[in-house]
Amino acid sequence: AVNKAEGMDIAIVGADFYSLGLGDPWGISAQRGQGCEKLMASVLEGFEPLPAAEPEEDGSIRIAIIGRPNVGKSTLLNRLLGEERVIASDIPGTTRDSILVPFKRDDRDFLLIDTAGVRRRSKVEDEIEQASVAATLQAIDYAHVVVMVADAHDAIGMQDASVLGIALQRGRALIIAVNKWDNIEVEQREEIRRQLELKLDFVPYAPVYFISALHGTAVGDLMAAVVRAYEGAMRQIPTPQLTRALEAAIVRNAPPISGGRRIKLRYAHQGGRNPPRIVVHGSKAGNVPEAYKRYLANQFREQFDLYATPVAVEFRSDANPFLRDKPREKRGTKTFNLERRERRIKKTRAKREQ
Repeated sequence: AVNKAEGMDIAIVGADFYSLGLGDPWGISAQRGQGCEKLMASVLEGFEPLPAAEPEEDGSIRIAIIGRPNVGKSTLLNRLLGEERVIASDIPGTTRDSILVPFKRDDRDFLLIDTAGVRRRSKVEDEIEQASVAATLQAIDYAHVVVMVADAHDAIGMQDASVLGIALQRGRALIIAVNKWDNIEVEQREEIRRQLELKLDFVPYAPVYFISALHGTAVGDLMAAVVRAYEGAMRQIPTPQLTRALEAAIVRNAPPISGGRRIKLRYAHQGGRNPPRIVVHGSKAGNVPEAYKRYLANQFREQFDLYATPVAVEFRSDANPFLRDKPREKRGTKTFNLERRERRIKKTRAKREQ
């Protein structure tokens, strides 16, 4: 392992180490953690992996900072920390690994996860870049809140939308930080806002903050939003409150009719957190259309301040308690009439014999 290799091409600086006959040298930075994760992965290759486990909740708010290369992710991290802990340059890919940085702000504990930029798939040409993309996806899974940093000059591209879709699929609280806003002319800002609104319509719950990581503009507002999003994603809501919110939503907009009968939703309870998962029980609940599911998710989000957080709503149909396990078969009308006729014939014969 060649230490102090941050920002260097290991194929060049590590040329002298090939003569040792120990295989390809690994370029790392022990101080910043760069390359250490891949080095350990190589050391542990061949060992049976440990069973996957959920990260322990220690009270820290885990924030994944994601986005394309050179949009200012590391600059934002350094601004939050008040010191230069991560290399920030104009060279795309300066930060190749996910870097975990704990810090405290306003008496709250945070853990920042700074990731490599996600490029277009066609540009992912070597194994290191592929590992960087994988690290970004792992950071999303590990985080409570995802902050997507975009450049105000080219706010949301196809690869940005792809990563946002992954955050949506994973159910993570999501905030968009449009960086370098101070470099945009005032007359251009309204058009950029309009374009963002169109491009982000598939994540309507994600708020957008216009910041300058270099000068600190609106960074405080961004962090306040992160705390609020975390509290929403981890909120535990009592069943009576959820049921009352469900009833109020039904009064405002009743469920549609299915099969000639109106869907009846009776009560709701929470089935999980991060994201909040709400289970709604009722009759014919499996027939609830997607539009009404989105309506209920929005109602729950507004009622309980689940800010910047997707809400997963599930439906379960209750079993009808009045149905017996083995319902008694009805006697057919035709069979009943034949039996009555036979009794009448027997009665007539008995009278004649007398």
